Amino acid sequence: MSDTQSLPLAGVKVVEFTHMVMGPAAGLILADMGADVVKIEPAGGDSTRRLPGSGAGYFPMYNRNKRSLCVDLKSTEGKAAVEKLVASADVVIENFRPGTMDRLGFGYEQLSKGNPGLIYCSEKGFLAGPYEHRTALDEVAQMMGGLAYMTGPPGQPLRAGTSVIDVQGGMFGATGVLAALFQRSITGKGQRVVASLYESTVFLVGQHMAQFAVTGKAAAPMPARVSAWAIYQVFETADDDQVFVGVVSDKQWKLLCDAFGLDELAADESLARNNDRVANKDRLLPVIKDTFRRYTKQELMAKLEKTGLPFAPIARPEELFDDPHLAASGGLLPLTVADGDHAGEGTRLPALPLTMADQRFGVHRDVPRAGQHTREILAELGYASEAIEGMVAEGVVGAE
Repeated sequence: MSDTQSLPLAGVKVVEFTHMVMGPAAGLILADMGADVVKIEPAGGDSTRRLPGSGAGYFPMYNRNKRSLCVDLKSTEGKAAVEKLVASADVVIENFRPGTMDRLGFGYEQLSKGNPGLIYCSEKGFLAGPYEHRTALDEVAQMMGGLAYMTGPPGQPLRAGTSVIDVQGGMFGATGVLAALFQRSITGKGQRVVASLYESTVFLVGQHMAQFAVTGKAAAPMPARVSAWAIYQVFETADDDQVFVGVVSDKQWKLLCDAFGLDELAADESLARNNDRVANKDRLLPVIKDTFRRYTKQELMAKLEKTGLPFAPIARPEELFDDPHLAASGGLLPLTVADGDHAGEGTRLPALPLTMADQRFGVHRDVPRAGQHTREILAELGYASEAIEGMVAEGVVGAE
């Protein structure tokens, strides 16, 4: 889907005061679905554009399909221009520290007075409570929400290998916005939506909390856990590579035995049921390991795919650019890297992981350059060309 008129959120206007990942991820979801998302950046551009190392991919990944307006919100003229923009907006998204938007004059109470139908989404570290004024990061939430404990070996808490909580917080924020838009269509009233990092993390580890409630035993970190299945791990192959294989039902156990000629194991009644296999894991796993080690990675995967068993190669992120499934299904979108050493170069980045009417969401605006749409947006607000150029010259706004 790249024709904005046919997209589900066509006509929805969003003003995004965000940086880093959580807020931009919420805006990305709405933008991909067709909303006109205007990203408010400082006059010199969002500092996220210039992050090194692990942060270098934040801006290009989470800011496609948006328009960039660079403006000094502390200037009288700049603030007035953004107030005009917000007055006709359906949604505002922000992810700054508590109190920042209020000090700038763009808090929910201030904006909703002039736009009572406004849906105001705040992406925060914590929901209301004793922690709400703390500064949070994805890593902070993973540590205090139990996820880092569950990911690393015992005594070695380890954050997940991507900004999973930032992205999930953005998803929950976007979900809340969509629900609020639906509710507004009935009531005519806007509302404030708040999503958070900490509570998002707690929601993820809820299954481990429920495990404790059911069994009375605390969940062990993933590397030390007792799996619910006997065969559910990474196996070595003949060419010194690795493949994950899972057998999670009695039917799959029979398929595995048939496919690999494990007649003796198939006939063993003490292994016929899942819980029995888990109890006999110590004697079962060596046989499976030896069996799989006779095959190369490609041979093993081909055999497993034919049987319909769950399996996976151990892929690195950079290898996904060449993944045949993603290429065939529209899972990677052509985009331009707008900043950094490779500025102006093309790449392909992940699409939203869903379809509507059998269609994937695509690109209708490339990753914006800082201030790329400043003149365009101000003109839409009624500013004359002379006034716009004056604002650019005075540093009130930034434009290409």
